[in-house]
Amino acid sequence: MTTTTRTTGTTTTTETGTAPHTTPTGPAAPPAPTAPPGPAGDERLRRWRLVLGGDSAESTGRALTGRDAAMDAALSALYGDGGRPGHRGRAGRSAGLGASAPSVARWLGDIRTYFPTSVVQVMQRDAIDRLGLATLLLEPEMLEAVEADVHLVGTLLSLGKAMPETTKETARAVVRKVVEDLEKRLASRTRATLTGALDRSARTDRPRHRDIDWDRTIRANLRNYLPEHGTVVPERLIGHGRAARSMTKDVILCVDQSGSMAASVVHASVFGAVLASMRTLRTRLVVFDTAVVDLTDQLDDPVDALFGTRLGGGTDINRALAYCQSRITRPADTVVVLISDLYEGGIRDEMVKRVAAMKASGVQFVTLLALSDEGVPAYDRDHAAALGALGTPAFACTPDLFPEVMAAAIEKRPLPVPDKATGP
Repeated sequence: MTTTTRTTGTTTTTETGTAPHTTPTGPAAPPAPTAPPGPAGDERLRRWRLVLGGDSAESTGRALTGRDAAMDAALSALYGDGGRPGHRGRAGRSAGLGASAPSVARWLGDIRTYFPTSVVQVMQRDAIDRLGLATLLLEPEMLEAVEADVHLVGTLLSLGKAMPETTKETARAVVRKVVEDLEKRLASRTRATLTGALDRSARTDRPRHRDIDWDRTIRANLRNYLPEHGTVVPERLIGHGRAARSMTKDVILCVDQSGSMAASVVHASVFGAVLASMRTLRTRLVVFDTAVVDLTDQLDDPVDALFGTRLGGGTDINRALAYCQSRITRPADTVVVLISDLYEGGIRDEMVKRVAAMKASGVQFVTLLALSDEGVPAYDRDHAAALGALGTPAFACTPDLFPEVMAAAIEKRPLPVPDKATGP
């Protein structure tokens, strides 16, 4: 297993496994590598032959047969000259997926046979971007052939009303599989983390034994230290009260549904459903572009919530925050989470003033540039700096970190901002 880098246009992606071809972007292809004689050298040439593809690899002297030849053909269809409809590989091989759904379905089956799931997902995304295969996803047989992931869900949601009735049930099945996988990975830890945060947010001086905060109790009773016994006599116990079963915190997830935020919308819908299942939280899910849609009544099924979104369009953050602000009844017990790249199409100064007003009323306000595993996205740095000046740092958050961010907001302590977080 090797780690290779594939360059497509101006985008570079690193993947582990047998990597796709590298299409040279300079004036000439890189020279073919040399290898020492023997099995190790032959394997090295084989891997380079698969990486380089086409004429670039002819000087390796390594012929491909059997499984290797089939793998090379699958790679060439996407990353060779044939990766653009109407072209053929320079070596005379037929390449490109064309516009034929059956041939694309066969190709999808081939790459699932030859490559690990993580590489298959990357190749599928590249096929959609490079070959314009999004329209073919409107066919049920195509959806049944793809490897489902968050990015595919985002693509399906962006197709929106263009999806025919015959495809909708298949699309829902694909989306549900991804959602259920995410829930299995994230739900238990989220509930455990937030339950502990809710309990700790209610301190008491008459805790039960298992709820005693021993560090704080010992510090509060150091004057009662008995050296002859080597112990502290605790006159005063400090601990965590158990959260009441009535609603203790309100959470509003305000999610930008512009096209670049697709993965964040998927994760936010899943987390919204998890939070809504907790009795001690009252959760609201609001999505927006230039309009605002409240999906709270669909949180019992995150798949319904996702199909209630409409990815794409403009952005009016100020209008969305105005709606959220109008739904706040207990500011001191409310957490508002804005998930957006902050490219505001509405009134920028009003947006900042609205955030300042919510914070002044006691609302815990969190700004996430993304809720995904993709790293920091493109975002409006001026707006991020303005929010940072209000004490609301804007940063990208992975799904695994989100429970800790919410726990900190509930307990009103500093957020666990990543080291490379974006601030003013």
